Amino acid sequence: MSETSTGDVAEAAAAVAAAGSWRRAGVAGAAIGVIAAGAAAGVAIERLTVGRGMRKKARLALDATGPYGSLRGVPGRAVADDGTVLYYEVDDVDPEAAAPRRRRLFGRKAPAPVTVVFSHGYCLSQDSWHFQRAALRGLVRTVHWDQRSHGRSARGTAQSGPGAVPVSIDQLGRDLKAVIDAAAPEGPLVLVGHSMGGMTMMALAAHFPELVRDRVVAAAFVGTSAGRLGEVNYGLPVAGVNAVRRVLPGVLKALGSQAELVERGRRATADLFAGLIKRYSFSSRDVDPAVARFAERMIESTPIDVVAEFYPAFTEHDKSEALDVFAGGPVLVLAGDKDLVTPSTHSEAIADRLPDAELVVVPDGGHLVMLEHPEAVTDRLADLLVRAGAVPAAANVGSYGSTAQPGG
Repeated sequence: MSETSTGDVAEAAAAVAAAGSWRRAGVAGAAIGVIAAGAAAGVAIERLTVGRGMRKKARLALDATGPYGSLRGVPGRAVADDGTVLYYEVDDVDPEAAAPRRRRLFGRKAPAPVTVVFSHGYCLSQDSWHFQRAALRGLVRTVHWDQRSHGRSARGTAQSGPGAVPVSIDQLGRDLKAVIDAAAPEGPLVLVGHSMGGMTMMALAAHFPELVRDRVVAAAFVGTSAGRLGEVNYGLPVAGVNAVRRVLPGVLKALGSQAELVERGRRATADLFAGLIKRYSFSSRDVDPAVARFAERMIESTPIDVVAEFYPAFTEHDKSEALDVFAGGPVLVLAGDKDLVTPSTHSEAIADRLPDAELVVVPDGGHLVMLEHPEAVTDRLADLLVRAGAVPAAANVGSYGSTAQPGG
């Protein structure tokens, strides 16, 4: 073993040891905790053959050349009921790519177009739908928005100041209503949500069932859950998951109160966090490195205090009954078969509640299945849009492979 390799392994061990010191200090240690042990081992093995300088150069190269997350639309802003400003973008139909013009009777107003509203997951942004956005661009009107405190949206107003209240999935449902009112005030809707975004759709249905019944013509739930998230084991042994459940809420609260220090720690242990992100985002061994790096950048950009303030909402989430509002229309329920965050059994439970829904379990798929297997997700989503009448059956859905470029 070379001197460099030995030093890298020692460095990986030192990162874990430092985490133990943080834990004793009560500042940031358990941010890694039990989960990091396996990831740290993987990082150490990787370091046997790849030096730190080379890894840093590779990340910079991927950041500079990767097209992911570069698609932009017409910007807009909605205001939530607590005053939080929510950022969204609209991609309109391209007349050149749209279906042939249909004849209509003289004087009759053309119907409002179908709008597909994409809601992203926890610690992500609207850019997590890059491949699907590239594929559908110009074929159908789409709205992509950033959840409060994520992406380009403002920090949650209700979560700031002395009277701060915890964020809730119910609040996110009301946020989605504000975005719909601003970006798609009329016409049929197709709602698409991943993870927390799917939960947001359920909360919208719970609070505004008439809106869903009257306007939503199809829905897609990707890698999400209707409840019982407190039972997820994250691929850990029983002892490990019990420890995580016991300490994580308090640890995250402590981390959120020391945000500046923790952010420095995240940068210092970037390789270790990259291992964690890859383990809990993807299942495939051959994920495009640029895609993996893109996911890292999204997750890294979520401040630790935002991570902390959102986490408790998931253990309280229970929206099984709200799913009934989606019954009767085309519904897609899709998950990766190796999702460690919202296991596919949770998608199966959603499909059991909606027996007419199409259930798709993608082989060798992790939590970020729409980035890991974009062709599978886009194919089923395109079929859903055809069934809902949002796009014609003959529409030429664009490129959605790992080399999809902006405007593709």
